[in-house]
Amino acid sequence: MAHFHVIAGDGETIIHPEVREIGFSDIFTALRCGLGDFWAKPSHYVFLCLIYPVAGLVLLRLSAGANALPLVFPLMSGFALIGPVAALGLYEISRRRELDMDASWRHATNVVRSPALPSIIAVGVMLFATFLAWLLTAQAVYTSHFGDSAPASLAVFLDQLFTTPEGWNMMLVGNAIGFVFALFVLCTTVVAFPLLLDRDVGAYAAVATSARAVFTNPLPMLLWGLIVAVLLAVGFLTLFVGLAIIIPVLGHATWHLYRAVVVSPHDETRR
Repeated sequence: MAHFHVIAGDGETIIHPEVREIGFSDIFTALRCGLGDFWAKPSHYVFLCLIYPVAGLVLLRLSAGANALPLVFPLMSGFALIGPVAALGLYEISRRRELDMDASWRHATNVVRSPALPSIIAVGVMLFATFLAWLLTAQAVYTSHFGDSAPASLAVFLDQLFTTPEGWNMMLVGNAIGFVFALFVLCTTVVAFPLLLDRDVGAYAAVATSARAVFTNPLPMLLWGLIVAVLLAVGFLTLFVGLAIIIPVLGHATWHLYRAVVVSPHDETRR
């Protein structure tokens, strides 16, 4: 029964929420609403998300110290693959603000008491497995171009990348494969976690609803994915410090994107 609950949620059968068509304006509206949620209590949210820039710097240092320079970029870019898990608390804050409930930062941990927690964990495990698969794939791409030996230094690694045909080909192949991984995560989780926090529909329905949201709105969702990628890149270029603002804004915006694209039970009842 516990296994079935993860799949179907709190119902006896799997319920597939209805999705609606949205436009580009809805993407920017979600971003504005996310920024509004952030500015409501910015100090709380920055405090909540400081762990992510710190974690990024630690990963960067460990990778460089371990002569794993080829994995530094995959580690940073792979952050987008597990970002939906990192923003769980932010979805909860936006949900509480929407309901006019106390939205102080301490409620970000309420997700651990959610009835959908087993389903949330299941989808989270899928994302972490995807992240590990991406790292292994990135390592395999590097090995296929430069062999098993790690570069002697950052200067040598950059020289390999930008002054050799193998380096340019590796960047082309690696980014193409990375795009496929990112597209997979977008299609399977763009609204999955907000949906599970809002309605215990089960992991299968949450992933399927995300896929239908993308297939129903391919261009707006691709724009959303591009915006996320660009903003995260900006965060990385600021030595991860910018992520302390970018992550909460994107997290809150994801909640409002979910509200825009997934029809609520109240809307379905009124029909």
